Amino acid sequence: MPNLAPAPLRLSRASMIAPAPCKRAVEVLPERTDARLLDLIGTDTALRRGVLPIARVGALTLIGHLGAQVDNDTHRLLESTFGPVTFMKISEPELKARIAAQRGAQMVRSAETHTLARESCRDWSGRRTACVLAALAAGLLVVGTLWPTGLLWLATAWATLTLLAVTGLRTVAALVSVRHARKLGQTWSSRRPQAIPPDRLPTISLLVPLYREREIAGRLVKRLEALEYPRKRLDFALIVEAEDDLTEQALGRADLPDHMQIVRVPKGTLKTKPRAMNYAMNFTRGTILGIYDAEDAPAPDQLLRVAETFARAAPNVACLQGALDFYNPRQTWLTRCFTIDYATWFRLVLPGLVKMGMMIPLGGTTVFFRRDVLEGLGRWDAHNVTEDADLGVRLARRGYRTEFVRSVTEEEATASIPAWVRQRSRWIKGYAITWAVHMRDPLRLYGELGFRKFLCFQILFLGTLSQFVLAPLLWSFWLVLLGVPHPVTDLAPWSVIITVSALFLLSEVATIGIAALSVATPKHRWLIWWVPMMHLYFPLAAIASWKGYWELITRPFFWDKTAHGQALTPRGATPRARYPGVPLPRHPA
Repeated sequence: MPNLAPAPLRLSRASMIAPAPCKRAVEVLPERTDARLLDLIGTDTALRRGVLPIARVGALTLIGHLGAQVDNDTHRLLESTFGPVTFMKISEPELKARIAAQRGAQMVRSAETHTLARESCRDWSGRRTACVLAALAAGLLVVGTLWPTGLLWLATAWATLTLLAVTGLRTVAALVSVRHARKLGQTWSSRRPQAIPPDRLPTISLLVPLYREREIAGRLVKRLEALEYPRKRLDFALIVEAEDDLTEQALGRADLPDHMQIVRVPKGTLKTKPRAMNYAMNFTRGTILGIYDAEDAPAPDQLLRVAETFARAAPNVACLQGALDFYNPRQTWLTRCFTIDYATWFRLVLPGLVKMGMMIPLGGTTVFFRRDVLEGLGRWDAHNVTEDADLGVRLARRGYRTEFVRSVTEEEATASIPAWVRQRSRWIKGYAITWAVHMRDPLRLYGELGFRKFLCFQILFLGTLSQFVLAPLLWSFWLVLLGVPHPVTDLAPWSVIITVSALFLLSEVATIGIAALSVATPKHRWLIWWVPMMHLYFPLAAIASWKGYWELITRPFFWDKTAHGQALTPRGATPRARYPGVPLPRHPA
């Protein structure tokens, strides 16, 4: 069980590596590594090539190396940097641990600033945000005092416009998904992925950020071990914060296999999932990087599908997004509605947007990247609490595409209202920050995205955020539909009131219709009777939005942790890692 903690290192004996010229025998690796030598080649080169400059031994430089022999390119690089070198074999865990011990703090600082400053929210100021919002509120107050009718009409018009835009985009995307499935015969099926010779499979590294996961760690290891993929071409980085002894103890009891390493992230200026992944990425070797959350139960053949999809994809396809589902939908009415919400988003809306050539906000799990592209983008923004959505925008700005991989990962749905509100408020806060960051230079954003993707970005982010704020105003139009006088009836012709109310009603029908369509599958068909309950589910997001907006000022980088391991399963069984005996839902990827 490799542990990449920056801790004191013991002496280790190692054999000499034959191809290197050895002018002086060294039998024991020195206890300490000379960090100045490491700096001459950099931690990235050391980790990528599996070499570690350790100490000067007379006229030679002692190099620790992983393999049975040193390749010629690496040998020439080392000699051009250090002069004469001699090699000793070192284990991979010790090499990584020595690098973490010597340069862990430096790597953490780099992990917090990988993303370009103009595309990062690390300079976000709560005080500046408070001033902007205060000025906006003051302006609205002045307009409301001098021209209350105009303010009411302005709010109503914007609420109606954003409602039509958001509902229209989601509806069109869902219909495109359905039409595409009927036209091309593409369905969610349980067919095996096309076989790729094992020697041609790419190496996949899986990042699994964990924090205070006492209940979930043991089950997580079993689920990850169920993945069907050659272990020589697979490595797992189980990421824990340096002070998170709870999770590390739980992992210690799980009897980790050799290909799973624990990466301990040293303390820094903040504590977020993207910061931890940026740091842990240094200790992985895959050409493809995947993300799983602590409670995930991916389909066993998922990585084979990922490899197949990337193999046939165009070079500009830099990311694959998998579908997410829940293994505890029957736990509470909230988990039922959450399952319907996810089914709509991951099975209809997002796939439809992809088919339309739009940009999409990525999900935070079951998402896979080409490593070189991710490095070129500056990895994840360590300060953004919805790093997934932000990365989806940055991919689109560089001209890269995202596709869906035809595989499902089951997660744990949040079962209590307070926990759901906390989770959703973080998402809303992150959406607001992401929109503001990318709108620093609207003309540049427009030029990079083009008209259609720019419009899609505004609808998905600004439109959605506006809907949360103006939701009470929209709900008030139920009064008109119920025959109760509305406050605007004295300010506008009756025909306008009826038109706005009719548009509101049509949007409600479209939303419920899409939700019903998303659960018209063998696994979810029983949820059709719970679709009307979405009228009670959606208002919770409006409540969560106010918490999120408040944290834009008070705690913009605060990561509100979602507790895992609370799911109730039938007869106390462990949540399933796949759909045993049940075909995957038959509608479009």
